Amino acid sequence: MGQCVTKCKNPTSSLGSKSGDKESSSKSHHKKGSGGGGHKEEPNAPSSKATSELSNGTKALEVTVETPVISSVMGEPRKEEYLEGEKLSLMRIEELFYCYKDEQEDAILEEGMERFCNDLCVDPAEFRVLVLAWKFQAATMCKFTRKEFVDGCKAIQADSLKGIYSRFPCMLLEAQGEENFKDLYRFTFQFGLDAEEGQRSLQRDIAIALWRLVFTQDSPAILEEWLDFLSENPSSIRGISRDTWNMFLNFTQAIGPDLSNYSEDEAWPSLFDTFVEWELERRKREDQALMAKEEEGRSTDTECSPTTDRLETEGSRGSQTWGGH
Repeated sequence: MGQCVTKCKNPTSSLGSKSGDKESSSKSHHKKGSGGGGHKEEPNAPSSKATSELSNGTKALEVTVETPVISSVMGEPRKEEYLEGEKLSLMRIEELFYCYKDEQEDAILEEGMERFCNDLCVDPAEFRVLVLAWKFQAATMCKFTRKEFVDGCKAIQADSLKGIYSRFPCMLLEAQGEENFKDLYRFTFQFGLDAEEGQRSLQRDIAIALWRLVFTQDSPAILEEWLDFLSENPSSIRGISRDTWNMFLNFTQAIGPDLSNYSEDEAWPSLFDTFVEWELERRKREDQALMAKEEEGRSTDTECSPTTDRLETEGSRGSQTWGGH
């Protein structure tokens, strides 16, 4: 995805893309023979537009895609299959998956993910996409495997774009629960790693972007100071380990915004010791600068007062002189 919750080489530009370059990514995944649609024409694959219906009668949500007819091994169209005890159609879920899957790989990749988000009417870089990836238990950014997509749709009880979109309020509410958010928070670290490169820690810029994203609904009081600390010390902070990531959530819950109850004797990561020292020193400098400014203001007022008194006195004498005449 060009602008999605992705593995980003340039996270400051809307969390970037897997390659860090939207244009080059689009070229690498360009579908041949599709014109502007982005899908290769397949035999017996009817086109479905925004105001038309999918092949099984379900209306699409703001989407123009080619919906293939999923056939059985014998070549006959597969019958509608509803999941037991549910009103979900496995066929519709798989048809939706086929709308965005890559031509070579049995998964939705970066380009398909971008179109999927656009058709869902969500910004690929927003918190809702992260929550959806969490519900789908996606192992890699910019990618939904067939199993992740199908199992995810089952989990949220949706088999269409409209159905997925309608589940967002419930998913966001669910993510606010203490245990659920803890699970989402830990998922976000793993989600940000580059599995193909075998990463074990997050790049500093990616970690900053993901911290800001995962705390969208409830931002800790100390978050911005922490992110400023990471941004202003790039040479000494190259990566964020899993332990540091997990412990920061505990830090925000246990330590007050004034940092007065922080103790180096407790089992905090050493990076937290450095942060607290850096932040307290920064606040001290700010207080000293404020005091100096106030002192300067008082000095200016004191210097102006005698002049005012003298002018008032001289004015009074002048009035008496004119009055005498």
